[in-house]
Amino acid sequence: MISVSKTASATLGAALCTAAMFLPLVDFASAETAPERTLVSMKYLNYQDSQSGDTALTAGMSRDRIAVNALTFSALAPIAGQWSIGASFMEDSVTGASPAYHSSGFPAPAKKGVSGASGELRHAGDLNLTRYFSQGSVSGGISYSQESDYISRGISLQGSLSTEDKNTTLTLGGSFDDDSIKLDAPNVVSSKKQVADEKKQVTALLGGVTQVLTKSDIVQFNVGHSRGRGYYTDPYKEPDIRPRERNNTTLSGRWNHHLEGPDGTLHLSYRYYSDTFGIRAHTLGAEYVQPLRHGWTVTPLLRFYSQSEANFYVAVGAAEKAVASTPTPPPVDVRYYTEDQRLSAFGAVTAGVKVSKQLGSEWLADVRLEKYEQRDEWSLNGKGDPGVATFRFRSIQIGLSRQF
Repeated sequence: MISVSKTASATLGAALCTAAMFLPLVDFASAETAPERTLVSMKYLNYQDSQSGDTALTAGMSRDRIAVNALTFSALAPIAGQWSIGASFMEDSVTGASPAYHSSGFPAPAKKGVSGASGELRHAGDLNLTRYFSQGSVSGGISYSQESDYISRGISLQGSLSTEDKNTTLTLGGSFDDDSIKLDAPNVVSSKKQVADEKKQVTALLGGVTQVLTKSDIVQFNVGHSRGRGYYTDPYKEPDIRPRERNNTTLSGRWNHHLEGPDGTLHLSYRYYSDTFGIRAHTLGAEYVQPLRHGWTVTPLLRFYSQSEANFYVAVGAAEKAVASTPTPPPVDVRYYTEDQRLSAFGAVTAGVKVSKQLGSEWLADVRLEKYEQRDEWSLNGKGDPGVATFRFRSIQIGLSRQF
């Protein structure tokens, strides 16, 4: 449960894609024994998103928006018999201009006070130490992420306890993130200089149970809650003023079913999310892992996501539909408002495939390709904003690992 800081001007897709590659997420069934061998891996991610549409907002705008290139190194090693230590380091570069509001082609300010396409370099790392027992484990970790205007520091602690027959495992964990935000970029719309330092702190708890049902079926249920206090406004968008508190709750379930005939495994998942911004979201996921001859494995995947809009989201107005460089004014006397399309109602579909190849007994190589499309009319949680352009991204991830 370690968080990586999010580049303020990056799109939702870029943040999700990079985080998915880097973060050591809670495994479906946590290992209860120390690893016997050291594992070292390297992953490279290339991400590109785009927007298109027929409205004045997107007429003449470049289809390509944010590009991300990320390189991650990680290692997991046994120490002293019942212990293991794990570490990861990532460097990513984010280039391109994100919309200043909605999906307007008018670019958000670059960092360092330069208008237009922006570039950002981020470094992040984490360190985890785990102690294994006969019926459980305890793991603690620290994390750090830094970019030009955002520093995130985190700590986490997680424990698991299994029954004697290993059929049931209970998991409880917690984390604390302390983020520092530097507001030193001019606002493109108003040209007002903002010079200030802000803070954001998030405390999170996670509890779960994993149950072996049969020799072919395992299920897992998790519940999580986090409380955040501090700066949530996006300084690279105007108008944008958000509450200084954001609490969220997540409920999730997963089911793994092994098919003996083809010797494949089906993974199904569902996640419900709600927060005090008013967003309600559903995520449905499915993937199928199929081993093939000569060490090959292929894993197709499909995911559907839908969310409602934030309570203070301002939809595209008539003036903005006519002239793309004209932001929609917020309602009179409102306390909070945003034109960030990531807080609008929308639905999204992700399709992908992962192919891996075992190279002898020590090496493993893999390639993962994903394509994502987001549209307002696909939202299951209420009508979306038809003024927001269709958003897409594609990502390619290449990995190589070796055991010693």
